[in-house]
Amino acid sequence: MDLKQLEYIIKIADEKSITRAAEKLFLTQSALNQQLLKLEKDLGVRLFKRTKSDWSPTPAGEIYLEGAREILCIRHRTYSRIRDLADRKKGCLSIGFTPGRGIEMFTNVYPRFHSLYPDMTVTPNELSVRRQQALITAGELDLGFMTLCQGQRTKDNYITLFEEEIVLALPQGHPLSRSAAPQGEPLAVMDLGQLRYEPFVLMYKESTIRRMIDDIFRGSGFVPNVLFETSSNSTILSMIQARLCCGVIPWHYVKNRPEGIACFALPSRPVWEVTASYGKYAYLSNPAREFIRLVKEYWTA
Repeated sequence: MDLKQLEYIIKIADEKSITRAAEKLFLTQSALNQQLLKLEKDLGVRLFKRTKSDWSPTPAGEIYLEGAREILCIRHRTYSRIRDLADRKKGCLSIGFTPGRGIEMFTNVYPRFHSLYPDMTVTPNELSVRRQQALITAGELDLGFMTLCQGQRTKDNYITLFEEEIVLALPQGHPLSRSAAPQGEPLAVMDLGQLRYEPFVLMYKESTIRRMIDDIFRGSGFVPNVLFETSSNSTILSMIQARLCCGVIPWHYVKNRPEGIACFALPSRPVWEVTASYGKYAYLSNPAREFIRLVKEYWTA
């Protein structure tokens, strides 16, 4: 079986266009189309439904793609196991992480990893959780570091690094901020219902944390007055510090008690998981295991 041909068909499916797939593969559209037509002739079925705006797999195409991805995953897993057996510290490792805490993690962990594996090529990718999950499932990302609520895992493998509490953040000048615990002491608990008439800035609806936040407000008996939605927890902090609103935010972003913000625990003490993820059929190589260890050590220090 021609492994290149497998990669060609997967790329057409990923791009949903033979034109874009050819560009990404550095082939002419005609050459790629000939490869596809030859394969379809050999199989006796069409693998894609063709329209001007979208190429989607047929039922036969879905079967082919599933097998193609598994074959390429087996190849990758086999090579990784042989490298581990030979104790070779060479190869490639693609890493995914979320914006914000992810890039901070990578810039701290990578130098330590590089000192242990100087000949290992690491490709960093700043991606949303859902994009990481899609690429891991497709076999195009080796490792993803992501934050998840219950029920958001795919069929791939996940390693829980730690659980993180979700907390309430108020502007320092807010009247209720006076009841915040002093620096160094456990957070005071505040009922979210006391802030039912206050404006909030929240993460955007497609983020993995938003469903949990909506459930927290629902449990408190009200729908928040949402001043602004964002994809950045740093933006939430800035708007709270500017005394524009309140926020519900992961502990990571307020653990050093940033100036101008008062933090409180919520009565239900909600948490989500910080995880490392890799493909369902993937082999976790020694370098990948070491990278995960360093990330966990960094985040739980």
